[in-house]
Amino acid sequence: MSASFDLLPGAADSPVILHVPHSARDIPAEVRAGIVLDEGALGRELDHITDAHTAELAEAAVRPARVAPWRFVNRLSRLVVDPERFPDEREEMLAVGMGAVYTRTTHLARLRPADTDPGPLVERYFRPYAQAMTDAVAGRLAATGRAVIIDVHSYPSARLPYELHGEGPRPPVCLGTDAFHTPPALLAAAREAFASCGETGLDSPFSGTYVPLEFYGTEPRVSALMIEIRRDTYMTEPGGPAGPGLTRLARALATLVDAATR
Repeated sequence: MSASFDLLPGAADSPVILHVPHSARDIPAEVRAGIVLDEGALGRELDHITDAHTAELAEAAVRPARVAPWRFVNRLSRLVVDPERFPDEREEMLAVGMGAVYTRTTHLARLRPADTDPGPLVERYFRPYAQAMTDAVAGRLAATGRAVIIDVHSYPSARLPYELHGEGPRPPVCLGTDAFHTPPALLAAAREAFASCGETGLDSPFSGTYVPLEFYGTEPRVSALMIEIRRDTYMTEPGGPAGPGLTRLARALATLVDAATR
């Protein structure tokens, strides 16, 4: 356990890790000092950027699952670091100031000074998170011979200015895939599991899925799928309470966990 992330054990024979990277709003005081927004503007930005209630969704999916999945949950806001970005020039989101350390907001306003050095935040928060997630996947490989990462996200019903590829469909459930790490059977299981939650789309408005770099593109025993849930289906936007849709989604996620475990 860490102050900034938790690895919550599931069943010893479960290959599934529910990864929840963007559900938290907490920002340590020393990180807050480098953010230029006032408290009101920061609160509004957190409403827009946080995948609200996704940690609760993952937790609620554990109980109905036949074999309890593992959970890896970020306990800090993605405004500290975004653990799913690259910490170097390969990340296209740098173009809108949203690499591993954000310098712009969802509406492209200044979040941090333009000359902010991302290095200290990357070393303090990003690299330990990445190593811990790598170790978690390695643990499932050692215990079960495979690992299935289900990345749990949400997204707003209306496109935000920072979205580089937001012009496409915005279905109730978007499934993000990777050509190497998303096998057809896992994708089919997700479509079936979430059929009761409305239309499922593919890689729009967000695509891809998270795999630690140590395994990315080289380890076929690591499967991965991103679940992006449109927020108006389960909560009051932009940062309001969850509604009854959360229960339906938790059951669907549990069904997917069961399929992935089998």
